[in-house]
Amino acid sequence: MTDVISVMRTVNRIGTYLLTMFLLLNFIGIVFADDTIASGLRGTCNTARSVLAIGAMLMVVLAAIVYALGQVMGAETRARATVWATAMLTGGIIGVLIYVLVPGIISSVMGASVGTNPCDFSMAA
Repeated sequence: MTDVISVMRTVNRIGTYLLTMFLLLNFIGIVFADDTIASGLRGTCNTARSVLAIGAMLMVVLAAIVYALGQVMGAETRARATVWATAMLTGGIIGVLIYVLVPGIISSVMGASVGTNPCDFSMAA
């Protein structure tokens, strides 16, 4: 049976690289934007929504796997796995909240009307 602690350390190490890649992708979207701030925010919003959808689902699935693996281990590992699974589930829920709320916040700050695509900011007349 695989040690849950070593698996979680590997997941944390991979997660650090994925977070860094996500931040770099957002900066690339802003750098290659057209001459308006709306274009940069549109690119950032599209990148964030595409990554957050996958990331939030992955966090929930990994939380379930870690919790299940922890239940078949000893008492100390079970307690650690429960804490990690709770933290991962919380991260997934926060990811979903960001996925849903950020386009509305950006559009209200910009004074834009949001159409069918939440990341398509067209200025209100």
